[in-house]
Amino acid sequence: MSEKSMSEKSMFRNRQRADTVFVGGKVFTGTGPAPVEAAVAVAGGRILAVAGESEVRSLADAGTEVVDLRGGLLAPGFQDAHVHPVVAGVQMLGCDLSAERTIDGYLAVVAGYARRHPGASWIRGGGWSMDAFPGGTPTRAMLDAVVPDRPVMLTNRDGHGAWANTLAFERSGVDRTTPDPVDGRIEREPDGTPAGTLQEGAMDLVARHVPIATPDEAHAGLLAAQEHLFSLGVTGWQDAMIGAFPGNPDNYDVYLRAAREGSLRARVVGALWWDRERGLEQIPELEERRRTGRAGRFDATSIKIMQDGIAENFTAGLLEPYLDRCGCATANSGLSFIDPGLLTEAVTRLDRSGFQLHFHALGDRAVREVLDALAAARTANGANDNRHHLAHLQLVHPDDIGRFAALDAAANIQALWAAHEPQMDELTIPFLGPERAALQYPFGDLRRAGARLVAGSDWSVSSPNPLWGIHVAVNRAVPVEDLDPARTSGPMPPFFPEQSLTLAQALTAYTAGSAWVNHLDDVTGTVEAGKYADLVVLDRDPFAHPGGEIADTRVLRTYLDGEPVFTAKD
Repeated sequence: MSEKSMSEKSMFRNRQRADTVFVGGKVFTGTGPAPVEAAVAVAGGRILAVAGESEVRSLADAGTEVVDLRGGLLAPGFQDAHVHPVVAGVQMLGCDLSAERTIDGYLAVVAGYARRHPGASWIRGGGWSMDAFPGGTPTRAMLDAVVPDRPVMLTNRDGHGAWANTLAFERSGVDRTTPDPVDGRIEREPDGTPAGTLQEGAMDLVARHVPIATPDEAHAGLLAAQEHLFSLGVTGWQDAMIGAFPGNPDNYDVYLRAAREGSLRARVVGALWWDRERGLEQIPELEERRRTGRAGRFDATSIKIMQDGIAENFTAGLLEPYLDRCGCATANSGLSFIDPGLLTEAVTRLDRSGFQLHFHALGDRAVREVLDALAAARTANGANDNRHHLAHLQLVHPDDIGRFAALDAAANIQALWAAHEPQMDELTIPFLGPERAALQYPFGDLRRAGARLVAGSDWSVSSPNPLWGIHVAVNRAVPVEDLDPARTSGPMPPFFPEQSLTLAQALTAYTAGSAWVNHLDDVTGTVEAGKYADLVVLDRDPFAHPGGEIADTRVLRTYLDGEPVFTAKD
């Protein structure tokens, strides 16, 4: 008999009392490919037992809460491996465009917000989607029509672009003589005047003049975001950008405040922002931030390096040039924000210092540059347990698929993007061409090649709902309820379905996989005796329903340390 089973036998003999028991459903433990018929007992914030219902009920007494799953599923709490809660929360509490889908809808929100906040010196917010605008680029004239008297700056949902009105450009001193920065682009009218959209590093030309959220506003945003994530079953995450960046406060102090006062209840790893305009001289500062950035449930032990941009604005780093609207090659292959030589040196130094590295690598050239840097660090430093990971991975060259497992680099997937939708079909595929389009989001190939999959949402870029991400990972199509009825007439065909994952694989990526990348796999990520009782109760067992219904699954309860942090209203 194993040591574990002997321990469980002893537990039942000694009848240790459970604080909570979960009965009447199935359990996805994360240790196998399917849910099991079992019940779960929790005591002292940890899982006491996973066993038959009669055995688990024997651990209950009059003071034990009995949770009837009613045929639903108990699973490990979701963990989001790439998310921006402070940014998302501040946006939720400000001029939030994320619920709208049309130009008129966006302008109505902006006008209403400006009307309700007459004392605001700037109108700031975000959440607009490129695919709502011709060419993906909104104009200043649109905003001038609804807010002519105050400057306006609104970031788009992916954070790689911004929309500004005429007064914002005037207040910032940006005009037709202003050159494009090396890491960005000003969209222009024929005479060179800023048209209204700023791409990548060009955002900072205006953002540096915009009042940022106050510490109290940022703190309120974090707590609002945490409550929203709890409602979706998310019990932990990795914040993919800890530091000060255009238009936002330094969220390092926001997290430390919440962690020290105990209002941060989720388990959070912070990825410290690598300033791409600086070099190796920032490493001692990052090491000091790591030393002082540990409080409560917050641990700033990762480094975020953004190597390229995004495909929709032609800044993702590609091995071959983008196409134009006629299908001919252009002279543009996107950006490498960090010179590959410097990237290799920085990665080697940071790896030697014990940092985990969290990369934004979206294009196939950026992915290769990052993998090359990790290979150089492995040669210089040897293998370690830093658990580096590459996020987004929209394009991965087939020659690089097997390198993830060889380098023990995790593939951090944002599965919700792997689907046909207007932004993909109108702003991406035509400029990649059919051959490269077929290489997008190769989750299945990565999994078959032995890569470890972890999962995140990139909220506020896209929905933080893990069940929606899992739905797309399995179906390679967005949930029907997320389709824009004005743009689509019904369900879209699967997006390269050979790259789909099974439900168990996708669910594991969002639980045990992300727990591993956060160095929390010894205490979370699976439902096993001795681990923290970070759990989610689902209203059904999605394994027992058609794959096309995964997104219909709802979170009924979320637990941290065995304590409820979310309960759905009847």
